[in-house]
Amino acid sequence: MRQRLGRECLYVPSCRLGLYVALRHWCRPGGRILMSPVNDDVIFFVVLAAGLRPVQAPLRADDGTLDTAAVPESVWCGLSAVLTTNLYGSADPAPELRARCDRSGIPLLEDAAHAIGTVVAGRPVGSFGEASVFSLSKHTGAGTGGFLAVADPAAREHLARARDALLAPARLSAELAYGLRPYAEAGVRGLRLTGAARAALRLLGREERTDIRMALRPDELARALSLSPSLDAFDSWARVDMHSYRLVPGRLRMRRTQRLLARLDERLTAHLRGTQRLLDTPWAAPRPGPAQPLFRVPLLVEDRAAATAALARHRIPVGYLYDPPLDVYAGDRFTDASPAPAAAAWFARHALPVDPLRAERVAAVLDRAGVRPARPPRSAPGRAPARVPADALRRRAWHRSAPGG
Repeated sequence: MRQRLGRECLYVPSCRLGLYVALRHWCRPGGRILMSPVNDDVIFFVVLAAGLRPVQAPLRADDGTLDTAAVPESVWCGLSAVLTTNLYGSADPAPELRARCDRSGIPLLEDAAHAIGTVVAGRPVGSFGEASVFSLSKHTGAGTGGFLAVADPAAREHLARARDALLAPARLSAELAYGLRPYAEAGVRGLRLTGAARAALRLLGREERTDIRMALRPDELARALSLSPSLDAFDSWARVDMHSYRLVPGRLRMRRTQRLLARLDERLTAHLRGTQRLLDTPWAAPRPGPAQPLFRVPLLVEDRAAATAALARHRIPVGYLYDPPLDVYAGDRFTDASPAPAAAAWFARHALPVDPLRAERVAAVLDRAGVRPARPPRSAPGRAPARVPADALRRRAWHRSAPGG
């Protein structure tokens, strides 16, 4: 990762722990941080745990990236930091954000969990901010681990001490569960028992999410806020979907992570190939510039529930949905609402994030099911529409005129 980014990197057990360490280092408690409202709720709770007030940003409706032009000057003036999301691997406008943060004298932090292979303005995502966090649970499929990359090498030692102070000792049971999980999941999928497994978890009271968003539990959250900054106070929210996020990694975990990370370039090539295929379908919004190896390709569909059901019938899962936006989910008790929320709400409702490694099957299923594409709202006045190469326009015209297109 140091070679890829040209920056000093620190291993962390999870991206969320790395983000907490970065927030505590660069942001004073009580500050306000601009972030995306279409984001994992775990990240929202990590920001709260660091003692910060989330400020939800306007987004572009076509790809869910931050819309810097739609952020009012009054909002910029009250910020202590900016946190990018790079949702599904689509790059937020890092050069613009870097310039704006420099003018305001505030840090830029990059969440690159979905964007380990994305390049913007000739530089990798994660090389613009004071710090950036990466996840090895995503493109590599390791299901654990991450990196905290920093612009100032002198900060690494302090960050390492802060990380170590938050770690919990390795547990043999956790290591065994990690080693057996891929085989158990493969068995459940092979026997088509996914629904039964989820029903069993609900019956036992072990299911942490009954909907896209986890339960907010506002009264408990308010009590936790009174103790922030404190990761311990927010542990029940921060650990959802990954209870090992603070554990010292054992030998088994590290060996598997290293093996999968060694194949990252091969995996990125496959993601790029699948992304290119999906961007040529009628459900993809036009994108300027070359394709990127997206972690998920956010197709835009009129009826996401119907599209999800059609894919499920062919055992193609849809995950990483972030609906409703965080300002709707949490309310003004816990966050500042976006000054222009309509585009984020539209994107959250219509985005169908699909795995580019399943590109051919996804395109075939959606085509046969007659899934209709959704068209993003028109750009706000003064904003240039996305540029689309002429050959891409020709391909789209063919798709729309083809049977079932």
